[in-house]
Amino acid sequence: MTDRAESTQRALRLGTRRSKLAMAQSGHVADAVRRLTGRPVELVEITTYGDTSREHLSQIGGTGVFVTALRDALFAREVDFAVHSLKDLPTAQHDDLALAAIPVREDARDVLVARDGLPLAELAASARDGVIRVGTGAPRRMAQLNAYARDHGLRVETVAIRGNVDTRIGFVRAGELDAVVLAAAGLNRLGRIAEATEFLPFDTMLPAPGQGALAIECLSADAGLVAALAQLDDAHTRAAVTAERSLLAALEAGCSAPVGALADLVAGDQDVHELRLRGVVGTTDGSTLVQLSTTGPVPTSHDDAVALGRELADEMLAKGAAGLMGERAL
Repeated sequence: MTDRAESTQRALRLGTRRSKLAMAQSGHVADAVRRLTGRPVELVEITTYGDTSREHLSQIGGTGVFVTALRDALFAREVDFAVHSLKDLPTAQHDDLALAAIPVREDARDVLVARDGLPLAELAASARDGVIRVGTGAPRRMAQLNAYARDHGLRVETVAIRGNVDTRIGFVRAGELDAVVLAAAGLNRLGRIAEATEFLPFDTMLPAPGQGALAIECLSADAGLVAALAQLDDAHTRAAVTAERSLLAALEAGCSAPVGALADLVAGDQDVHELRLRGVVGTTDGSTLVQLSTTGPVPTSHDDAVALGRELADEMLAKGAAGLMGERAL
């Protein structure tokens, strides 16, 4: 009896990246797991290759660079489960790992953090030579931002940057950039959303597939833990991000390719009965975009969500999307 009691109370070890944002979002998950299981949860900080490399994600492969070290810790049983930003996960699920839960999604929008608290359209008047310098490390954001600028008569120069939230916002505070584009979800989780000067609407900027959602992984053989973590799963969020990631996979694109996608629920009367999936692929200079959408019944299974993503991907490929992506998965 004593052994069983001790086993029940052993702290669950949650693997997380070391960044402030990763620690914050893992902390929220740890609190939820404590409430669910009654067991203590300790954070185990793990450094990933994506954290130590200074190269841009497109140069180091993008897909998996923030994930591999956490998964290695799971296989070595150094941690019991891990929390990832879902957008960082490879689209193909590992056979020995369970994606046990995808909790309710945070705000999926991108935001602008700009000097003088100005929105994008008003930055030009006080920018050097009228050119708005905007920092982002994402080809997806570059493509859509440059396309928006072309359509609205703005002169925008996108500057490739990397680093944590403090580093990126620091470029603006130091006057090196007029603005940076960040995920609203990250600022919300850090309690810093008040620093956003403009929320970019989805018509302007579609997010990365899975943006704003978290992925909780553990070994698939650990059935008890899989079942416990599954209580944190949100069915609507899972259906939406599964469709988005299916689109990404069918385009054979990695997470650093210029692909944006968003699946959102369409309400009719009082009931949610349809899921709309929007996708965009573009050249980073914004000169060419393939942007399409499709709507179907809310998926009731994993296969239904996957089929919706593949359907839209096929339409986008027929419109020439393959030729616009700088990175193709092997």
